[in-house]
Amino acid sequence: MEEEELNLNNNNNNKIPITQLIQVLEALKQASQNIQNHHNHFSDSNSSSIKALFQLHTILPTNSNISHHLTHLKSLVNSLQSSKPSLKSFITRPLSSHSITKTSAAIESELQSWIDRETVTTLSCLVSGNNNENEDELLQLLTRFSDRVSQGFNRELQQLVLNLKLFCSLESLLFDPKCSHRIREHAGFAISALIRFNKDVFVGEVLMNPTVEALIDIGSVRSIEVLCSLIRLIRSPIVDEIESNGEITKIIALLNSDNMKLSLLAMECVLEIGYFGRKEAVEGMLKEGVVEKFVELQRLESEFASCVARFAVQLEVGEGLRQREKRSFKGEILVRVREACVSDAEAATIVAEVLWGTSP
Repeated sequence: MEEEELNLNNNNNNKIPITQLIQVLEALKQASQNIQNHHNHFSDSNSSSIKALFQLHTILPTNSNISHHLTHLKSLVNSLQSSKPSLKSFITRPLSSHSITKTSAAIESELQSWIDRETVTTLSCLVSGNNNENEDELLQLLTRFSDRVSQGFNRELQQLVLNLKLFCSLESLLFDPKCSHRIREHAGFAISALIRFNKDVFVGEVLMNPTVEALIDIGSVRSIEVLCSLIRLIRSPIVDEIESNGEITKIIALLNSDNMKLSLLAMECVLEIGYFGRKEAVEGMLKEGVVEKFVELQRLESEFASCVARFAVQLEVGEGLRQREKRSFKGEILVRVREACVSDAEAATIVAEVLWGTSP
């Protein structure tokens, strides 16, 4: 990044639009990465990266951590660039290069923390203040936040999320029917990302609140993608919630959607419930005619090939059922297949897939 591209020309960062500020901070973070990757020699690109960081130095409070790191980096770079070739410089240069790398990494970490604070704080303010007029900005922040927490656990970021009660704010977006589907979907993805980030801390919120109901009521491709991811993450406890709240009926109904992608995702959702669900959940799906619907879909749509056998496999290898329950449900599936098929040939084909497609 060239020096003239920087526009941080005052100490009041609130005067800069949040999206622009984050873009600049991301560029500066990339500059610090460039220095780490090219610390042994100073190319034009590396020199530009150093200039960009040093320009940041001029607008920061002198007592900030990042300012201290930048002062140290400037001293190291000046010392390395001014040293004349000698035996001493030959010996000390690797140490100086290592120090530059270490200091640049510290600067990168500080910049990432700055980005996290700006993202989470602004996102929290937008949601809690019901300031959803700028939908594009809110969507950008939700996407950025989801991408960030998907990178893995970070204690400082988690504390920031907890302090600002951001999880509750995200759920309020998901539950709000006045919000657009796009915002609610993105809030759902952010919630799912936080569950992956630290399931022990955040999963209880999902189980205590109508998260599943909201996702199913939206009934879009993206919302059901989120639901599938939550089932894979939370497993039997969330399937118990789905069953006890009567949501299985709505999920089965999505199999008949005119949107093929949504219908296929509903199938994946059913298969996940079959894998993690206990007896009550599986009984609920069978009572709703899931086998009969699968037989029909398998007959009419190539995308659903062998879906009955896949369902049977999920039940047999899954975590939710006891062995005797698995045997009992397998027998019931075979009975329902024979009743739903329109010909003996169709029945024989699907029965064979169920029998040979599962483990003995």
